[in-house]
Amino acid sequence: MSKESLNAVVTQRIEMSPELVLLRVAPDGWELPLFEAGQFAVLGLPGKSARITWSDPEEEPPEPERLIRRAYSIASSSASSEYLEFYIMIVRSGRLTPRLFSLEQGDRVWLGQKIAGMFTLEDVPEDKDIVLVSTGTGLAPYVSMLRSHLVCGSKQRFAVLHGARHSWDLGYRAELTTMHRLCDNFDYFPLVSRPAEEPVPWQGATGYVQDLWTGGVLEEAWHSRPTPADAHVFLCGNPRMCEQMVTQLETEGFREHTRKEAGEIHVERYW
Repeated sequence: MSKESLNAVVTQRIEMSPELVLLRVAPDGWELPLFEAGQFAVLGLPGKSARITWSDPEEEPPEPERLIRRAYSIASSSASSEYLEFYIMIVRSGRLTPRLFSLEQGDRVWLGQKIAGMFTLEDVPEDKDIVLVSTGTGLAPYVSMLRSHLVCGSKQRFAVLHGARHSWDLGYRAELTTMHRLCDNFDYFPLVSRPAEEPVPWQGATGYVQDLWTGGVLEEAWHSRPTPADAHVFLCGNPRMCEQMVTQLETEGFREHTRKEAGEIHVERYW
């Protein structure tokens, strides 16, 4: 594979925690296509690319010149035309993420020129509130949605319910906390599932992110419980969380949105 085949460059790398990294990737010699917040792009590296040293050994090394490709949700605003931002968690036994984690600023990477995905706000009426529920890096498409569509002070309310194992795994926490303070129509509810492992006692919610919904945090914040008549709910992350939330929401009258039938539950099943 020639150097020119790697058609993009890492312009910024931020280690958000030992197992989470933010990569900004800019096209080299071509322009990014327009995209909708919530969509995904494909990153790739050849099999010969270095893996981060603390990843698991590969049982079968891939072909050196063959691209290893994976789809990742875009976290940057849809108004951005200079780069795409990706929020990535390492899978130590994985093919691609140990290679992506070894990248530094200025390194080359392959970026697919087609952006796709139906997990967007396109089918949500402007008069409906939006609840964004996620675990781990399932937060990425929501960051793009908020950066692209949140208008402070508007009548449309947004809320993020984000669960992670530890406080240091709550990516974008500072940005979302700032949004929460500045915008009276945006609420942010972080939660950790392993509070006993925190070096400093965690003062926030604990358990699983679906507990935030059943526990009524939005009902308390909004002074009314979201219903299918006034809200749409987005789910992204751990498949078990998504399925449990779908089941719970359906008991409350919400319906899953599909291409054939409109509904108020939107699920990104990317695992």
